[in-house]
Amino acid sequence: MKTVGFIGAYDKTDLMIYIARILVGMDKKVLMIDSTTLQKAKYIVPSISPEKSYVTEFEGIDIAVGFYNYTSIKDYLGMPQNAAFDYDYMFLDIDAPETLESFNVKTDTRNYFVTGFDVYSIKRGLEILSGIKEPMPLKKILFSKDITQEEDEYLDYVSLGCKVIWDEEKIYFPFEQGDQTTIMENQRVAKVKLRKLTELYKESLLYVAEELLADPKEEANLRKVFKQLEKGV
Repeated sequence: MKTVGFIGAYDKTDLMIYIARILVGMDKKVLMIDSTTLQKAKYIVPSISPEKSYVTEFEGIDIAVGFYNYTSIKDYLGMPQNAAFDYDYMFLDIDAPETLESFNVKTDTRNYFVTGFDVYSIKRGLEILSGIKEPMPLKKILFSKDITQEEDEYLDYVSLGCKVIWDEEKIYFPFEQGDQTTIMENQRVAKVKLRKLTELYKESLLYVAEELLADPKEEANLRKVFKQLEKGV
């Protein structure tokens, strides 16, 4: 099982669902854990009479809401504590320093720092990064309408005191009104549809999915699956 941390104060729920849906199309089992303060997944993912903490299925993805450690999830699922989760991928949505510890996010997992460049996302994001106790490799996922070198350099500068090892590569997502409109439409109909997203947004989704698969042999099939999802097949 691969554990993937999506760290930051920026809203990551839809991004994670879209990436997870692509991997589900590749016959991978994915558990997405929304451990954030706002728990956005509770509101945009359909669920029948949800409890305070629950696991539900959406578009083939198992989504856990209201849990802050693995022990409580295993208790909910009726699993022995020494049993391993039966998933190919576990996505962690993290927006607090304490959650880094409770989910034991370490340097041997794949971790992304997701942020926009509004003041809240940057300052709150830095609070989260300050909770990292050992040097941790992180790859930036950056949301901005017009990403500039100055924005990226500013993020590097303000994070100098954090124990972060930034990956040289960065993943850019456009902050386009068209993408936001499509995502909101998908929320209303409770579907994951890629067709109306901008090409840059789709390319970035595909890039992350390829990186997580980390298997050149599956690349051709991934692109086939992605095309099917674009068509709504």
